Amino acid sequence: MKHLLSAGDLSKDEAVRILDTAATMSATQSREIKKLPALRGLTVVNLFFEDSTRTRISFEAAAKRLSADVINFAAKGSSVSKGESLKDTAQTLQAMGADAVVIRHQASGAPLRLATSGWIDAPVVNAGDGMHQHPTQALLDAFTMRRHLMPDEGTGMGLEGKRVVIVGDVLHSRVARSNVDLLHTLGAQVTLVAPPTLLPVGVHTWPCEVSYHLDATLTAVAPDAVMMLRVQRERMSAAGGGFFPSAAEYSRRYGLDAPRLAVLPDHCLIMHPGPMNRGLEISAQAADSANSTIVEQVSNGVAVRMAVLYLLLAGADSSTTERTSR
Repeated sequence: MKHLLSAGDLSKDEAVRILDTAATMSATQSREIKKLPALRGLTVVNLFFEDSTRTRISFEAAAKRLSADVINFAAKGSSVSKGESLKDTAQTLQAMGADAVVIRHQASGAPLRLATSGWIDAPVVNAGDGMHQHPTQALLDAFTMRRHLMPDEGTGMGLEGKRVVIVGDVLHSRVARSNVDLLHTLGAQVTLVAPPTLLPVGVHTWPCEVSYHLDATLTAVAPDAVMMLRVQRERMSAAGGGFFPSAAEYSRRYGLDAPRLAVLPDHCLIMHPGPMNRGLEISAQAADSANSTIVEQVSNGVAVRMAVLYLLLAGADSSTTERTSR
């Protein structure tokens, strides 16, 4: 890989290699000394034009645990707030010697523009662009699923035959788009569930099933994992609202509550990309249940992002990966 811009760009072999490398990285994080020397002397820039807590800190932790130097760049309080363009910002980073750029931007396509413009000669990682893609979130979700649902198969495997139901605000969700792309590539069967007003135009061309009825879907599919999406009320407000009658009505029809939790298979994982709206798309009982992997997803995000940065910057083959893990 030269860049990581979209989950849809990854072949199955590339995706599995990232997941396998993440497993190696995760194993090193149980040591007393967690840092590895793999990226010593290199500089990773976190270029965030949108607010973020989990993703930015996760990328920062990943880079530092690989011994890279990290520069955190936030649009607020920077020259961007004075009108500086993405091009000028990129050229500034190039002049400072950035070896990789992790970018989150409110405009869909901004990471692609940065990667293909010639403004900067460094790998670009998409940390979320508009309502388009968030590939490392999809990778950490797949990593979490594989660890729980295929523990015996181990490395070298995808998610063949696993059934995943993704529920909620698909329209505004880059997480949903990325997960549909990646899970399909890895061999999983994906079903999206949402009210018609929260599904994007053209969703029926995506490599997944689509349903408007959560209860019927949970019964028919018997999922191995259920992923609840955050209701993005800030984007709805910006668009004028009116996507569903009320919060109570949405929760009644599409929230993961105690009765719906009870009909899920015993092994079914409860997932959420965070941050959660407890009591809206997910109940406290579901979020804190024994099958919930929501906190683990955050932890796994560091290992996955370590793997992505390592493969992009070190260009490691499997033998190098093995040496690094020792």
